[in-house]
This record gives sequence, C-alpha cells and structure tokens, in this order.
Amino acid sequence: MHPAATSEAINDIAARLATQPAIGIDTEFLRERTYHAELCLVQLSWEDQAACVDPLAQIDLSALATALAAPTAVKVLHASRQDLEVLLPAVGPIRPIFDTQIAAALAGEAAQIGYAELVRRTLGHELAKGQTRTDWSHRPLTAEQIEYALDDVRHLLALKTALEERLERLGRLPWLAEELAALEDPAALSVDPESAWRRLKGLSGLDPGRQRLLKSLAAWRERRALERNRPRGWILADVLLRDIVLRVPRTRAELAALEGMTPGLLEHSGAALLEWVRVADIPDPAPQVLRPRPDSQMTALLKKLGAVHQAVAAELALSPEVLATRRDLEQLAAGRQDGPLLTGWRRAVLGERLLAAL
Repeated sequence: MHPAATSEAINDIAARLATQPAIGIDTEFLRERTYHAELCLVQLSWEDQAACVDPLAQIDLSALATALAAPTAVKVLHASRQDLEVLLPAVGPIRPIFDTQIAAALAGEAAQIGYAELVRRTLGHELAKGQTRTDWSHRPLTAEQIEYALDDVRHLLALKTALEERLERLGRLPWLAEELAALEDPAALSVDPESAWRRLKGLSGLDPGRQRLLKSLAAWRERRALERNRPRGWILADVLLRDIVLRVPRTRAELAALEGMTPGLLEHSGAALLEWVRVADIPDPAPQVLRPRPDSQMTALLKKLGAVHQAVAAELALSPEVLATRRDLEQLAAGRQDGPLLTGWRRAVLGERLLAAL
C-alpha cells in the first residue's frame, strides 16, 4: 500500500473518516535542521482499516483537515503533543483528543510509556522496531517502512477502548478529561518568545539583573530561530546562553573567551549579545551562585512533603511523577499556591494532604 498522494485519494479517505466515531492518528517528521518540523507522513486508522497520507506530494489537504476537525470523532494519538504541533500548520487544530500515553499513566503505567510497550502490555502484540532511524522525507518509501508506519496507528483504537475501561473501573475518567482538555488549546502548541526562558533548566535563583538577561536572551534566540527556521541551539546553544547569563561578559574579548563561542557566532551575533548584557543593567558582575543550599527547615519540609507525595502515589498505584514533580513540591514549600498541585483532580487526591502537612 502506497501513501495517498492525490486529491482523489485524500477525498476518499476523508469521506470514510467523516462517519467514524474515533480516528487513530500518528505522524512522521524531520526536525534536525529546522525550527519547524517537516511533516513527512500522516498515518490514519479507523474501524479495521489504516492508511498513509503523503504531505510531501504537494496535495490539497483541506478535505482531510475538515475530517480531523470534526467534533463528532475522537482523535486518538500516543504522546500527542509533537504530532499536534506538527499537524497544526498543515490541517489546523484537531479536537477532541484522546492521548493513550496520558491515559495509560493515569491507569498506573509508567508516566512516559512508549507506544510499542503499551501495545505489548495491554494487547499482547509485539511491534517491529526496524525502522526507527528511517529518513521519512526520502521517496519512495519501502513496503517495510509503510508497514512500520501503519503499525503506529493500527492499535490506537483498541488501546483507547482498553484504557477507558481501566480508568472507568478506577473512577479516573474525570482525571483524564482534565488532562486532555489542556491539549486542545492551539496556543499551547507554540512557544511564545517572551516565555522561552522557562524551557531552560538549572537557572533558578538568579539575581534580578541576570533574570532580565536570561529572559531577553531566550526571547532573542527564539525570535531569530523562528525567522530563520533553524533549531534554537544553532542560534545559541543552551550551555553558552547559560554561561553568558552567569558570567555576564561585558566586552568582545570576554565574550570570545567563553567556551563554545565560535568565530562565526562572535562575528554575526556578538554585538547583539553584548547589547542584551548592557540593557540588562547588572550592577555586580560577581559570579552568581545558583540554588543556594536550602536551610535545614526547608530541607525538612521538602522531606515531609516528599513522603506524603510518595505515599499517595503508592496508594493510587501511580508513578509519582504523574502526580507531581520535585519542582511542584519546592514551589509549594516556598509558599506558592498557584501550581498544578492545587487545581483539579490533583488537589483532591494530593494537594489537600500536602497543605495539611504544611
């Protein structure tokens, strides 16, 4: 079976999908050299059928977009965020959504369980693994590649049924509804340059000047990556951005001395980087100490909250990270009460007990 590559074939698939209560979806894409992923293949399943669509064939996908946007059919994906992000420019928003990875985590599986492992554990099928390094932009695709791609959607609808039954028995379908609602906002599928700094790890506890510098540099990098359609790490690597924030180079020589600063980057972006340092107006260039050692009271409090967290996870037979991250607990211990632990189902099962421990 070759991927559908004509408008007639797409229209035929779209007509079949229009009558379905549930549609399985997966994608294959490339992202190594670009900011925006290149959509290379769309796999679809319904009832006992499956098909591939070739978006590289320069065909009109509007009929497919209409079918995938229809509110009458649940779209079933595994670890859906990247697929939804990649599909958004091609077919627009997709809703409603059922994510089998999220559902599995709420049913007690590992938080990031892979599709093949979930199929094996839930349905008893072993999936082939031979095409994991395929260049999906290369044409023609082989029969083996197409079969591998179709396997990624053939079991999605059966997984949905099985996981819904498990969650219903556990009384957790409302939890799932909360988690899935967050996936249906198209704004959540793109990065706001002004919020790009939040993606960087290990930079908490900065002084106000360095915090300004971090936000400015991350936003500048994101905008430039978008404009040039290049990976953000090609514009400025995370480790180099971090060094600039911590060491605050004020001259071209100091900037050039940073490990990883190449002559090309210095030539093309050095002036812009130094200008962001200047604008940040950091009065004290002394080395920044990150994440100072917590005092004994905070350490004891985190230990207490952690014990409650682990106990609740054990009672519910959930991976602890499904309930909360360490950062969630740290923020709560520090007095912040606007995080995910104090909203929705997490508040009911964990947040109230954490507040009592506080």
